[in-house]
Amino acid sequence: MKRSIAAFILAAALPLAAQAVEYNQVQVDKSAITFAYKQMGVAMDGKFRKFAAQLNFDPAKATAAKAVIDVDLASIDTGSTEADQEVAGKQWFNTKAFPTAHFASGSVKALGGNRYEVAGKLTIKGRTQDIVAPVTFAIQGGQAVFDGSFVFKRADFAIGEGPWAAFDTVANEIQIKFRILAAPGK
Repeated sequence: MKRSIAAFILAAALPLAAQAVEYNQVQVDKSAITFAYKQMGVAMDGKFRKFAAQLNFDPAKATAAKAVIDVDLASIDTGSTEADQEVAGKQWFNTKAFPTAHFASGSVKALGGNRYEVAGKLTIKGRTQDIVAPVTFAIQGGQAVFDGSFVFKRADFAIGEGPWAAFDTVANEIQIKFRILAAPGK
């Protein structure tokens, strides 16, 4: 009888132990940060080729999750070498003075169904704004996959100064999309 009770308790505890996994090994080579905007009314997109990310996510304690992402702004890929050089310049990202964009999560709110709302601070060109990003979580091939997006206004960060400050050529709203893959910690 004692043996069957112990077996039952062990069997009941296994699913809980399986869920107590912390995903903290970000797979940058399998992850992506992209952006979309409108230029003269035409939808455009691009990506950042280099970024670093730190993540601590335990599905059983999702609201305690933390994320920090640093994007190398000079790694921008708009699909045009000339445009990449332009946006790295002083009137846009000014990558010599401000080489990275920085995001740090502040809170995570569980919405149910593996959906979360991540609030944090985004800093670009020395200016910081609060952002909120809806994020979905899934397990694929033993890795955590986080998909999300948010929109910010480039004027809030002085991205596009001088003749580029008007929004008739490049829209003010920029959408950021991200897909972050993370393996369980050791």
